[in-house]
Amino acid sequence: MLSEKSLPIIEATLPIVGERMPGIAKDFYRRLFEAHPELLDGLFSRSNQKNGSQQQALAGAVAGFAAHLVKNPDTYPEAMLSRLANKHASLGISPEQYDVVYKYLFEAIADKLSDVITEDIAGAWSEVYWLMAHALIKLERGLYGTQTNNSPWNFWTVIKKEAAGETAMTFTLEPADDTPVSVALAGQYVSVRVQIPDGLHQIRQYSLCADISSRRRVFTTKIDDNGEVSPVLHHITEVGDVIELSNPYGDITLSPDVTTPLILATAGIGCTPSASILRSLVDQGSRREVLVLHAENTMEQWALQKQMRQDIETLDGANLELWLKDPAVDAHTGYMSLQGIDIAAETSVFLCGPLPFMKKIRSEALGAGIPAERIHYEVFGPDLWMAAAN
Repeated sequence: MLSEKSLPIIEATLPIVGERMPGIAKDFYRRLFEAHPELLDGLFSRSNQKNGSQQQALAGAVAGFAAHLVKNPDTYPEAMLSRLANKHASLGISPEQYDVVYKYLFEAIADKLSDVITEDIAGAWSEVYWLMAHALIKLERGLYGTQTNNSPWNFWTVIKKEAAGETAMTFTLEPADDTPVSVALAGQYVSVRVQIPDGLHQIRQYSLCADISSRRRVFTTKIDDNGEVSPVLHHITEVGDVIELSNPYGDITLSPDVTTPLILATAGIGCTPSASILRSLVDQGSRREVLVLHAENTMEQWALQKQMRQDIETLDGANLELWLKDPAVDAHTGYMSLQGIDIAAETSVFLCGPLPFMKKIRSEALGAGIPAERIHYEVFGPDLWMAAAN
């Protein structure tokens, strides 16, 4: 709860802080990495630093949390905090690291707000930070407590590496030692940590796409020639190699007790969490009504086409609608749209794909009468949707 003293201060300064937060975030990361360059080895993404997406995500998170407290001083933005906590847990973030972030973030705030900052303003924003930090620490502690082991990173052996469409690769892994394997849920992801050619370690999150109920981990990744992790996986990692994976995390999962209609709307490699959800429904013998909507440039680029088609055919209540860039048999041409699709009022919608795609489909789902709380999305990398919404 934001204190009565801080509430009017945050409300009054939110516009200027929000305006300057991108610069604050950029200066924060500069200060942080100058003092702790080791954090770029196996924690922070160099690619996301270079393209600015990490700075945008931080600015959006802090400003969004403060804006929520101003409008709803007695509650927290639970969905945003849950998403952040899961991502932090997949990176092995510890409570002590929030102290480090605080030091350099507030040095940046003091510098970028030097013309207006007072002791009261600094105190109010410090309160906002620690309210957010303590909420995340509590959530992350709970997430760590659900895992079968207490290690943030475990060793897994690649037992299969297969092409998935024209630009993706599916990796199947088994435990490399006797560390207990945590149970995964359909729709969750793991962080993958690899050593890149210059010797540093980099991390990316990949959705599990099959066999979540077994001791195996299966994920599919699309090659990003400008990235740092997928080129290592595609071009260097071979069957028999051992790599590091986190325990499974992610809050975009299905409740087994819910049987209402479901729409899985994806584009490109965003099909991976939908594939695991479909496979879990098959494993459960579900009779739930499921409409799978998928968009691709070409049929050949659909990374998990065979698996998803087989599972859709197996499920009595599942149907597929496909959109392709060029005309094709049994497919729509152009961009996906919910226009003309009969959507029951109690339907839940799961989205994954490029941000403009998800914004469009979410807007159409809202227009079709689906309440916002039943529209869920997964973002690969920093959540810029959350940043753009504030």
